[in-house]
Amino acid sequence: MVGKPGSSRTKPVTPSVPPGGFSDGPESEDPQTDSEGDVDDLLRLAREGGVEFLNQLLAKAVPPDSETPDTANVREWTFRDIIKMPKAAQQEWKQACREELDSLCRHKVFELVDPPKGRKVIKNRWVFDLKSDGRKKARLVAKGFSQVEGIDYDAIFSPVVWFETVWLMIALAALKNWHITGLDVKTAFLYGELDEELYMEQPEGFKVKGQEGKVLCLKRAIYGLKQAALAWWKALDKSMGELGFTRLRSDSGLFVNKDQSIVVIVYVDDVLFLGADKKKLLNTKELFMKRWECRDLGDAQEFLRMRIRRKDGKIYLDQSAYLQKVIERFNLQNAKPAPTPLPEGYQPSPAKENASATLRSKYQQVIGSLLYIMLGTRPDIAFAVTKLSQFASNPTEEHLGKALYICRYLLGTPDYALVYDGPGNGSLLAYADSDWASDPNTRKFTSGYVVKLASAIFSWNTRVQKTVVLSFTKAEYMSLSDTSRQLVWVRNLFSELGIELAPIPLFGDNQGSIFIASNPVQEKRSKHIDLRYHYIRDVVQDGKVELFFVEGTQNPADMFTKNLGRVKFLKFREQLGLEFYSPK
Repeated sequence: MVGKPGSSRTKPVTPSVPPGGFSDGPESEDPQTDSEGDVDDLLRLAREGGVEFLNQLLAKAVPPDSETPDTANVREWTFRDIIKMPKAAQQEWKQACREELDSLCRHKVFELVDPPKGRKVIKNRWVFDLKSDGRKKARLVAKGFSQVEGIDYDAIFSPVVWFETVWLMIALAALKNWHITGLDVKTAFLYGELDEELYMEQPEGFKVKGQEGKVLCLKRAIYGLKQAALAWWKALDKSMGELGFTRLRSDSGLFVNKDQSIVVIVYVDDVLFLGADKKKLLNTKELFMKRWECRDLGDAQEFLRMRIRRKDGKIYLDQSAYLQKVIERFNLQNAKPAPTPLPEGYQPSPAKENASATLRSKYQQVIGSLLYIMLGTRPDIAFAVTKLSQFASNPTEEHLGKALYICRYLLGTPDYALVYDGPGNGSLLAYADSDWASDPNTRKFTSGYVVKLASAIFSWNTRVQKTVVLSFTKAEYMSLSDTSRQLVWVRNLFSELGIELAPIPLFGDNQGSIFIASNPVQEKRSKHIDLRYHYIRDVVQDGKVELFFVEGTQNPADMFTKNLGRVKFLKFREQLGLEFYSPK
C-alpha cells in the first residue's frame, strides 16, 4: 500500500458540500465507449479457463435488476437521459441524486478544493437503478479506469465469501435449526478511509453555484475507485474484531463469535447473521447496525439475489425470479421445454470460421446468465454450461442453439430449489468421478465432484483437466485427489467454527484408483503419476478422508462428467437435493 503523500493537501474551501449548494442543470460529459475487446485475449482466456474467463462470461449475464420491461436498461442511463424525461420523472430521479449527495456529505467523503497542479483529476458518472420494490436509486461512481497505478492506488484485492461457504452455512443452519436474519449496509464503500490523495470532478448536474471550477478532494472511498472494496473490507474487519468476532482463515468473508455461538456471512454489503439463540443474535445485529448505517431485512428472505424460504425445518434456495427474467430476455416463454440440459450424446465441435461480433455477444450473454444460475442453485446444468462455455470465444449458430436448449430445460423446471433438510439429518459425504479421453479434439478428460450435507449438495465442480491421461484408473485417481483437497478445506472451516469431524466419506466408482490412494505402492503402470496427486494418500492416512466404493450407476457425480440420457439424469438429479417447490 502506498503511504500517505508527504506533500500537504490543497487547502479546502469548505469541510463538506451541502446538498442545497449544488446547481441543478445538465453538464457535458465525455461519452464512455466500450470496445469489443481484443479477440486474441478472449481466445487465450478460453484456452486457459479459470477465474478470469469465468468472470468475463459472468459479466455478460443478464443483470438481475428490476423486472419492469421498460426499465430493463436503467443501469445504462446517463444523466442526459434523465433530463430528457418528463418534468415529474426528472424530479424523482434528481431527488435520488440529491439523496446520494446528502449521504456523501453526512459521511464526510469529500471536501471542495481548488484544482491541484500537476495532478490528474478523476472523472465520475451517475449510475441509476430501479429496485424491485419501486425505489429509485442513484449512485455517484468514480471512473476508476482513469486512476494511475502507483499514484492513485496500489493494492486493490478484496475478499468476498465463497458461494459454497454460504450454502454450507445454510445447510448447517437447517441441521441445527439456527435462526437466520439479514441486513444491507447502506453506502458501504463510503466507510473506507483512503491512504492516497485523490481528486475528483464535481458530479454532473450538481456543481456548486459560483464554484464550478473547483474539484472534490476525497477523504473516503467512493464507488468506482479501484481500492474502494479493499478500504471497506479493512474497516469491516476492524469493526468485527471490536465486536468480538474472529475472521476465518478458511474464508475471509466468514466471521464467528464462539462465545455467543454466532456466525456472520458478509458478501460486500450483504450480511447474514446465523445462530441458535435468537435474542443474542438480534442483540449482536443491533450492535452492528449502530456502527454502520443499515437497512434491516428481518428474517432472511433473499441473499445474493437468491430467494430463501423455510418450511417444516427445511431451507429452500431458488433463483426462479432471475430464471424467468432470462427466459423473457431471450424470448423463450412459449418454447417447448427440454427434458435434459443437452440432447443425449451431443458433442460440440469447434468452429471452422470466425464468429460475427453479434453472435459472439449474444452467445456470451446466454452462457454468462446460465453460469450465474448454475453457480447459485442449479447444479444440474453444471456439465452442460461448462461444456458450452469452452466455445464462448468463437461460437457457432449450433452452439447458440444448444445454449438456448439449456434455457428450454430450465423453462420446464423453473420452480426447482435446493432443499437442505434439517430433520432428515443428512450427513457430510462426497462423490467423485471422471470420464476418460472424452474430448474428441484434445483427448483430455473431465472430472467432477459433489459434496453433500443435510441431504443436498453445497459444493460441486466440473472441469476439463489440463493433461491427457493414459488410463481410466489414473483419471479417477486424479479426480479423487482433487476432491480430497476440497474436503480438507471443509474440515478446516468446521474446525475454525469449533466443530470436529470424523473422517469424511468419499465415494468413487473405480476400485483401482481407491487401491492406489489407500496403499503407498508403486506399480509399473502408475509410477508416472504426478507427485501432486499423491496428496490423497496423506489425507487418507491422517484420517481426514475415508474412501468407499460405489457402483457407477449409483454415483451422482457421474452427471458432472458426462452428457447423460434422460433416465440416468433424472435419477441423479434427485440425489442432488433439487426438489420442485412453489410457495404459491
